[in-house]
Amino acid sequence: MPRICQLDPHVVNKIAAGEVIERPASVVKELLENSTDALATRIEVDVAQGGSELIRVVDNGEGIHPDDMLLAVTSHATSKIKSADDLFRVQTLGFRGEALASIASVSRLRIRSRTLDAPTGCEIEVDAGHFGPLQECGCPAGAMVEIRQLFANTPVRRKFLKSPATEFAHIGEQFTRVMLPNPRLHAVLRHNGKSVYELPATDRITDRLQLFYGSQVVENLIRVESEAHGVRLWGYVGHPSQSKSTRKGQYLFLNGRWIQDRSLQHALGEAYRGLLMVGRYPIAFLFLEMPPDAVDVNVHPTKAEVRFRDSQQLYRQLLSALRTKFLGLDLESSISVPSRIGAASMSTAAIAPERQRELQMDLASWAKERLGNWSPTEQIGAPSVFDPQDEEIADFADTLLRRQGPHPSDVAPFSELDAPTSASAADDWPPTDQSEIAGHVGAIAHDDAPDALGEWTDPAVRNDDAHPPAAMQPPTQGFRVMQIHDCYLVVETEQGLTVIDQHALHERVLYEQLRRRVLEGRVESQRMLVPETLELGPAEAAALLESRDLLDELGFGIEEFGGSTVLLTGYPPMLARADLGQLIRDIGEQLCESGKKPTRRDILDKILHMMSCKAAIKAGQRLTSTEMESLLTQRHLIDDAHHCPHGRPTALVLSRSELDRQFGRLG
Repeated sequence: MPRICQLDPHVVNKIAAGEVIERPASVVKELLENSTDALATRIEVDVAQGGSELIRVVDNGEGIHPDDMLLAVTSHATSKIKSADDLFRVQTLGFRGEALASIASVSRLRIRSRTLDAPTGCEIEVDAGHFGPLQECGCPAGAMVEIRQLFANTPVRRKFLKSPATEFAHIGEQFTRVMLPNPRLHAVLRHNGKSVYELPATDRITDRLQLFYGSQVVENLIRVESEAHGVRLWGYVGHPSQSKSTRKGQYLFLNGRWIQDRSLQHALGEAYRGLLMVGRYPIAFLFLEMPPDAVDVNVHPTKAEVRFRDSQQLYRQLLSALRTKFLGLDLESSISVPSRIGAASMSTAAIAPERQRELQMDLASWAKERLGNWSPTEQIGAPSVFDPQDEEIADFADTLLRRQGPHPSDVAPFSELDAPTSASAADDWPPTDQSEIAGHVGAIAHDDAPDALGEWTDPAVRNDDAHPPAAMQPPTQGFRVMQIHDCYLVVETEQGLTVIDQHALHERVLYEQLRRRVLEGRVESQRMLVPETLELGPAEAAALLESRDLLDELGFGIEEFGGSTVLLTGYPPMLARADLGQLIRDIGEQLCESGKKPTRRDILDKILHMMSCKAAIKAGQRLTSTEMESLLTQRHLIDDAHHCPHGRPTALVLSRSELDRQFGRLG
């Protein structure tokens, strides 16, 4: 049996690094926390190749005393606690004293620092745990920590790193978590020499939220505040009309520290019960301030989880604060149908004005990279002379035109959602060969559309006469149908009556069509005249770019645009009426969902569920008699018309015998 032996300190540090330094983002987190604890007012972060090649953090904080430089990179050496009792009243973000030592054991680390009262600074280098000499150097007050070749001496760990884009997305998320509760910090984040975030110091947290998440999110935030039992709770939560498909939009901060807490997340969900659809999660940026001795922050290696002395009291306080606030507000959600212009042009509604100008310039650069020095001025007036192969040239010309106003081809004479007012136009309504039912699910069909239902009827069940096979024919007798509350269809049947949820049924129809087309590899894609720019979180943008092949199978075209912005260049025609920008954002959130890594089939199925839900007609949308009959016809062309893809019933049946019984018509 092997004898027990004391581990070498170098091995101990590598083990500690495995617990604390999971990826480059972990390094950035630890260094940002150190700079914040050092009372810095300005922090600059430079990253190369997703942090695997370079991470450099420079601050103007208190600096490190020359006599403490060696201790700073020694395991379990810290200035933030002195005794075990201090662990129960920690007031700094870092306190364990092992971050720099762990980082130094798996990288090439260099530290330069000068205290404010020192005439010169000092520098030390550590190469994979091997210390170099301490040297004097000239440097500004504060500290510079530089890490190169992370995990170079642990090739197995380095091999498991993701792509630079994905790793930088995690860095961006850690940067966000530190900078949100510290708005008075001037902070800069650069990747491969390009500025990604430039955050000026501000007294308003909403200024910082707008830079990270855009004006659309900020404009729909609700301020909440509560104080009880020495605990102050304040922050912002999203209007119920603004929700996400995962909990990624929920940020909880305790005394300036980002935390995760299942109890508080549950309270947040309970406060929104009945205000959000099942499977949707609220947006929240909440800050807790309490005495340090009321919480234990030393229960998780990365300090992401904490233990409260009275978690039930916090649960009740959060739930009560939100419900009280909601009772005094009008939380009615508005319904908007994206116009055709919005679906085919650059969407900047969620982008700050100063960022809009930058995106316009970047879009021109993006086009120029692909078009060389071509000048569109000679061809703008005569698009018909374009060669079919030169789609990018036509797109770029159209971009220039759109900056002066909407393209004439984008302005429809009337919406396909509403019947025309003139008698002559009404004679041709509905436009049987040009629109899909209700106009809710797709672009105008081509002139050679095989039937009046457009994308509603799947080609797999068509025949030469555009009628379904006999086995799928709807009942031969006619049926009477009416719409109530613009949400449910009531249908008379021989057995009694059936109440149908129009959204749930349409969602099932679309899901079956999408799934069949994906399996058969024949999902069409409509190229957008002008790519739509989408500003996302770093993690969502990276996930979308890594899943481009999968999204291409679904008819979506996604391209990198710089930073955390992506371009939507194509979409499935049958989803033209959906809010494409929000749909892509939700897909990005699903791809980033934590937990066990999903299989390709799981991801595909989730996205199909989401696409069909987003594109289906909604509750509150009125249908014409033709549209209702077409929807009911489609009910007989799918395998399972009784449940929507999420498992909810699409119809409830009330039999004639039950009606007779309720009205006393017995015997």
